[in-house]
Amino acid sequence: MKTSALKYTVLSWVSRLTMVILLLMPFHAFLTVWGSSLFGHYTALRLWKEVLLALSVIGVLYLLATDHKIRSHTLPRRLVQLILAYILLNLIWGLLALNQHDVTAKALGYGLIVNLRFVVFFLVTWAVALRMARLRSNWQSWVLLSAGIVVVFGLLQAFVLPHDWLRHFGYGEATIPAYETINHNQHYVRIASTLRGANPLGAYLIIPISLLSVLLLRNGRNWRQGIFLAVSLVVLFFSFSRSAWIGAVLSVVVLLVLSKLSRRSQSMALAVTTGLAIALLGMTFALRNSLHYQNFILHTQQNSAIKTTSNGGHLAALKEGLREVRHDPLGMGTGTAGPASVYNNHKTRIAENYFVQVGQETGVLGLILFILINVGVGALLFVCRPDPLALSLFASLIGLTFINLLSHAWADDTLAYVWWGLAGIAMVPLPTLKKSQDVKA
Repeated sequence: MKTSALKYTVLSWVSRLTMVILLLMPFHAFLTVWGSSLFGHYTALRLWKEVLLALSVIGVLYLLATDHKIRSHTLPRRLVQLILAYILLNLIWGLLALNQHDVTAKALGYGLIVNLRFVVFFLVTWAVALRMARLRSNWQSWVLLSAGIVVVFGLLQAFVLPHDWLRHFGYGEATIPAYETINHNQHYVRIASTLRGANPLGAYLIIPISLLSVLLLRNGRNWRQGIFLAVSLVVLFFSFSRSAWIGAVLSVVVLLVLSKLSRRSQSMALAVTTGLAIALLGMTFALRNSLHYQNFILHTQQNSAIKTTSNGGHLAALKEGLREVRHDPLGMGTGTAGPASVYNNHKTRIAENYFVQVGQETGVLGLILFILINVGVGALLFVCRPDPLALSLFASLIGLTFINLLSHAWADDTLAYVWWGLAGIAMVPLPTLKKSQDVKA
């Protein structure tokens, strides 16, 4: 086979693999739990997307060696160099921790997967999008189709289905709980749709909410998109993820600020936002003794039998994580903190803050690299903001960054793959954009 023919074949297959990952990730939790209830091997089934990612990486490495355009548009970029340095740091720090018996082999493996899969997928989709137009032209239909199914199922959970209905598909203690509650109160059930939990659902919904907001702001009235946005907000509410609520507000506010609205529209938007803020403050004071308000909004209850609320747990975990970073600024190694730490022999280290987790594992150096990666990606998205995809991702990055200050959101499979995969596609400007917008970062 000629080199050009082989290169096209590899490119075509890698693009298909990335499309499969982007399309199926919103249903990853549901499909793997259901599949394990039928065939077993829950852990192995959960790794299907990492297997596809590994195959994609092999294909991209071949493309880098044979395609000058992909090589010249990626490797010289400072952003790519930062990502490669971050990957190398995680590998070295993890192996050192393994050698010193600070981390088990299983925790190290899981830690490397959780920490690196989304930046690797970002590089893969970026490389493929440079040569495969279908990724750049079809992203909107993939995002909205998958999100539509998630939203419809979320509505069914909120209004129609029994709260433990997912147990028929294998949900339970051995996999994912069939439902979540607020502070272990059975009267306050949170929905998760097809994702692995209520908080991951809330964080994921910021992606379609931001996109739909951009489309409505850019294209004017569209009743289908308007209804889609409205029901997405309903599902977001019933996730009772307060960080996602605030993240969504931040994303929409960023979009309103960056959109070229008339003075009248800007004044109306500002008035509505101010009114909602005042109303929320008023409700907080007026309903401070209401049990429903305490549970739904504050996630507390004065007469609850639970001694420690989720608020207290978050704060205590954050303080402990910050203390550890100050005590060990070099980090303890990949896999010693975050979700991977449950597989170690010592105490689990969950800081309830993804950035603190990075500091716990890779030290101040790793934290600086990760922050620079986020800033670099955000800067390129901002430069390409005339593109709806880039603008929606930039706005959602603001909201999702806030969420990651309160949780380990980037550790969630669905959010990590979908957002960073789309961001990689957005790194390739549309042909209609000026060449000057394709700048280095």
